[in-house]
Amino acid sequence: MTTTEAGVPAPSGATVDEPHGHEQHPTYGYHQQKDEHLKRLRRIEGQIRGLQRMVDEDVYCIDILTQVSASTKALQSFALQLLEEHLRHCVADAAVKGGTEIDAKVEEATKAIGRLLRT
Repeated sequence: MTTTEAGVPAPSGATVDEPHGHEQHPTYGYHQQKDEHLKRLRRIEGQIRGLQRMVDEDVYCIDILTQVSASTKALQSFALQLLEEHLRHCVADAAVKGGTEIDAKVEEATKAIGRLLRT
């Protein structure tokens, strides 16, 4: 069983690296694009702050709804990218390892897709 720095079990889907003798920490599929993801999330955060400004400045309802739609699409796009990385990294890793972990990973991904579809 892998553990995090705090000694608790690493979340399902994490691999653990020990570079240069440092304490263990989980590495997820999005790790390689972490900076890109943070940049996208900051852009989305700016869109949300723009919505707050629009309401504060009494902007026309339809204009606000247009911005809500753009913000929603940006979050959905981010979610799909994260899901793809989860499938490529965590699910693929479980498939290579074999055993019952693959079933758990597929179920986990299926539930995540279901949540995305409900939004």
